[in-house]
Amino acid sequence: MSRRPFRIGRALTGLGLFATQPIRKNSRIAEYKGHLLTTKQANKIEANGNRYLYEINSRWTIDGTPRSNVARYANHSCNPNAESYNVKLRVFIRAMRNIKPGEEIVYDYGIDYLKNVIGRSNCKCSRCRKRRNRRAVELRAKRQRRAARLARERKLARKKKRLTSRG
Repeated sequence: MSRRPFRIGRALTGLGLFATQPIRKNSRIAEYKGHLLTTKQANKIEANGNRYLYEINSRWTIDGTPRSNVARYANHSCNPNAESYNVKLRVFIRAMRNIKPGEEIVYDYGIDYLKNVIGRSNCKCSRCRKRRNRRAVELRAKRQRRAARLARERKLARKKKRLTSRG
């Protein structure tokens, strides 16, 4: 049996972490590993397109680019089942609730990442997809009601026109 309670697999947003066995609430899942960079160094490599930077505080950032950093595969969700926390200059991901086998391990990357990188309308987490679907259904129903109202009004106008032309 694998030491890790998760596997890396295909997710909606690329690769993700999926539980292979039950993970208990508050259990440490993985450590976000990589080189420790200053903010100046991090800004420089971010400008070159690095997507795996984890800002610990205003002075230090972890470059999670190495593939040995399995925590980099935990995707963003607005409805997370895990959270990240710092212990000095180290970052860990732990379960916020019990996670069932097969469930994707996701945590909230934060509002800055959501606004500046993903974009609120491009978030692919289950909560945002449901919200967009609900909004689309509401807009479709609104358009149908409007089309039906306009059809009734046209029908009434034609009826009035026939009556006035006879009379």
